[in-house]
Amino acid sequence: MHEILQIVTTTDTEKLAQELGASLVEHRLAACVQVDGPIRSIYRWKNQVETAEEWRCTMKTTAEHFDDVKQHIRSLHNYDVPEIIASEICCSSSDYAEWLRQQVAPRP
Repeated sequence: MHEILQIVTTTDTEKLAQELGASLVEHRLAACVQVDGPIRSIYRWKNQVETAEEWRCTMKTTAEHFDDVKQHIRSLHNYDVPEIIASEICCSSSDYAEWLRQQVAPRP
């Protein structure tokens, strides 16, 4: 059984968030990507406290795809250090889990 992950990243534009989501699903690296925002992020960067408007991408995939998702995000992202964090999903409905695995499964 493949563990299900929820991976999160943020972007500075809605357009990039949409493009990133579409590309991940098209390449079968994520079963779905939800984009929400704008959100307000407060963080420290180069010794300064910054505030920015961002869009959050929440991806559902399997643990075996994490490294590929991470590389794909980095290849499209415009941040020097994009947020790429993953959480394991401990429970889900069995039919959703099966659908998710089918969406990210390698095609023959």
